[in-house]
Amino acid sequence: MGFKVKDHYFNKAKNENFVARSVYKLEEIDNKYKVISKGDLVFDLGYYPGSWIQYTSKKIGKDGKVVGIDIKEVNDKIDKIPNVSVFEKDVNDLQTLEELGVTSQFDVVVSDMAPNTMGIKSVDQARSLNLVEMVFYHLPKLLRPGGNFVIKVFDSHDAQEYLKQQRSVFKEFNYLKPKSTRSVSKEFFVIGKGYKGNE
Repeated sequence: MGFKVKDHYFNKAKNENFVARSVYKLEEIDNKYKVISKGDLVFDLGYYPGSWIQYTSKKIGKDGKVVGIDIKEVNDKIDKIPNVSVFEKDVNDLQTLEELGVTSQFDVVVSDMAPNTMGIKSVDQARSLNLVEMVFYHLPKLLRPGGNFVIKVFDSHDAQEYLKQQRSVFKEFNYLKPKSTRSVSKEFFVIGKGYKGNE
């Protein structure tokens, strides 16, 4: 089954001019949970190659803006989209939001980041959780109160325990494994709505 799913979504992405099949994960999440709205200011952490930005830029329209950062070199194809800015940057080096060309916190923060996997389950899970913890650590700086959040997580006992502690910082907190996720994958997505900020 896994390969059929891969073929279908891989080909669909190619036909629809998306740079990666992962676009359909965000589309399903957004359709179900209404995370992104017209005119939003959106931050995409670890955006490369950029399919989530392609989706987001259409959804927010000309009055919105999406900013992406990644430690990889800027994808020029994505950077040319009118309401998009992408940077070669590490979130840990970010001192102010002005460095990203914005003056206010984001309405939405999304992250499809994954570690460089080793194929050793425990190592991959631990590395994924490190990324998740890092993003949650930076959220108070990035996400406005009332804002929405989507992040990829590799499932593990430690990840589940950590996420339980984070539930209280959002009014709504949901988990989803999108249909386009490969059946063998242990990833799922956390969707937080109504960020409570520093309440």
